Amino acid sequence: MNSKSQKIGLITTTSYVVGGMIGAGIFVLPAILAPYGSISFLGWLFTAVGALILAKIFGNFSKIIGNKSGGPYTYSKAGFGDFIGFLVAWGYWISIWVSNAALAITIVGALSFFFPVLESDSIIRVLVGLSFIWFFTWINTRGIKESGKVQVITTILKLLPLGFVIIAGLFLFDINNFPSFNLTGESNFSIFPVVAAATLYAFLGIESASIPAANIKNPEKTISKATLLGTIIVAIVYILSTFVLFGVLPMDVLANSPSPFADAAILIGGDFGGYFVAGGIAISAIGCLNGWVLFTGQIPMAASNDNLFPKIFGRLNKKGAPAMGLIIGSSLTTVIMLMNLSDGLVDQFTFIAEIVVFSALIPYLFVAAAYILVLIERKIYINSWIKTVVLGMLGIAYSLWAIYGTGEQSVFYGFLLLLIGIPFYVIMKWNQGKN
Repeated sequence: MNSKSQKIGLITTTSYVVGGMIGAGIFVLPAILAPYGSISFLGWLFTAVGALILAKIFGNFSKIIGNKSGGPYTYSKAGFGDFIGFLVAWGYWISIWVSNAALAITIVGALSFFFPVLESDSIIRVLVGLSFIWFFTWINTRGIKESGKVQVITTILKLLPLGFVIIAGLFLFDINNFPSFNLTGESNFSIFPVVAAATLYAFLGIESASIPAANIKNPEKTISKATLLGTIIVAIVYILSTFVLFGVLPMDVLANSPSPFADAAILIGGDFGGYFVAGGIAISAIGCLNGWVLFTGQIPMAASNDNLFPKIFGRLNKKGAPAMGLIIGSSLTTVIMLMNLSDGLVDQFTFIAEIVVFSALIPYLFVAAAYILVLIERKIYINSWIKTVVLGMLGIAYSLWAIYGTGEQSVFYGFLLLLIGIPFYVIMKWNQGKN
């Protein structure tokens, strides 16, 4: 059965964008930003503008490429050809199945609030994490409609506690709690890049709507709408929630809080509020994991259809899902999860996670550049060629800044990770020549 047999609409597609970006990070970010002061909002605004630029590029690109799945891979390949397309797919695919392990660990950490045994027993902790990974692998093998239902429900449920804290928190807002502009004693110029970089990772996932394009109704319109709508919703939630927490919790409490939303919720609604937010953190990470498990199958499937990944990744089951690709991706995530059975390997996991951030950001750079190349080559200009070039250049500039913000170690080892893919590319090309 062809994958086109299952289609999702605007609401479900938007939920993949919102769900892909809002994981568990937002629940701790206000505490990370608190020591810097209200200059943090400039960081949020700068990053939100950059995210909207990239969202516009992905949205416009979807109107040109149409219903071809693969998002960052497909768009990069359209501009730069097979080699760059392969490297983007390779690095992005690895970043997903490694990040899924981090998401599973986050889910277990949130659930430990309710089940303390998860904190003390590493074997149970890993087994519970693996159960979530394989449950969502099974859900996604049943087709994108089943996965989409889960995504819509979890997206709504994750927004509820955030909305609760934002709305109820306004009634407890105390301007005396609100920090001065810069609490660090260093210059605004030197602190601004720090707070902007801290907010950067909260917007990873802008591209989510473009990845399962073949399974989306009217992709030329839906992907663009879902990408922009989802990014705007996320930006509003992020900025408002940080603003409210800055006014509800004293800075010394906020800066040292492991779960600032839970602390604020306890002030608002007592123990019930704390449990409500703790549950929201778990659901937020659960919904995020569901979407990214889907992408572990979609990205290699798109590359496989172009003969750049092994054929096994392109095989579809009767539900139109790339089941083997999903199983392979989750098997690799399982290996990463098992590393956490040993405390000595936890640091290695953290190191790997830092490296793959580069692999998640590099597609933005190539997509922004490919956007200019493809539109000029095909003489398809959105509004005008000047606006096309300006938008693409802004996307390139923001992507370069984002990559720079990851730090030289992430860039160095992330680049090596991409280079490791070259022998696999050579093998795939050699096999093409033989056939």
